Amino acid sequence: MTRSDQSQAALEWRDAVIPISTRFDDPYFSLADGLAETRHVFLHGNDLPARFAPSFHIAELGFGTGLNLLATVIACRDIPIRFTSFEAYPMTAQEIARALTAFPEARAVADPFLHAWEDGARQFRIGAVEVDVVIGDARETLPQWGGCADAWFLDGFSPAKNPELWSPELMAQVGLHTRAGGSCATYTAAGFVRRGLQAAGFSVTRIAGHGHKRHMTIAKKDAT
Repeated sequence: MTRSDQSQAALEWRDAVIPISTRFDDPYFSLADGLAETRHVFLHGNDLPARFAPSFHIAELGFGTGLNLLATVIACRDIPIRFTSFEAYPMTAQEIARALTAFPEARAVADPFLHAWEDGARQFRIGAVEVDVVIGDARETLPQWGGCADAWFLDGFSPAKNPELWSPELMAQVGLHTRAGGSCATYTAAGFVRRGLQAAGFSVTRIAGHGHKRHMTIAKKDAT
């Protein structure tokens, strides 16, 4: 492993701790309590942790600060699960640690992740969770992935600002890499995202979002 000190994230900081992507002009997490949003959108939206069982596999588009991973670690109650995330522009360990100061509960369990990340590891264990962060454009890396997820966290930047990560073609790949009866959840209720998921074989439902967001999207892959 080689130490990784070079940021690819293109950041500016709001209130000293909130990272904003200058590439996409979008914050990395909700300004109205990002950890609460993660729990509402990605955990509750995928009926987690109730579905957790040994070898349960979560996949994610958009690793960012690792906040979704840490919320999963807290929720999994030592059940051995897998977590694969696809990230094009990784932050450094120092940037991630700075961002996580906004969430003391998540920061309290983050040290094994931060130490591994600082050393350049992109495959590591934190608690009971086996983690693999795949670096590169998901439009190229997801089609090559050999895995299949039970649940997806679709957490790219805003579809209006990062449409490539929400394209029908990429949603089709999400569908191909989801087990029958599997699920996905996202904070967005954009129509073209919902239509892309429907075309990929999901039954799509719009539900109440977190905080000021009226709606979000959950979806379940048809069992047949």
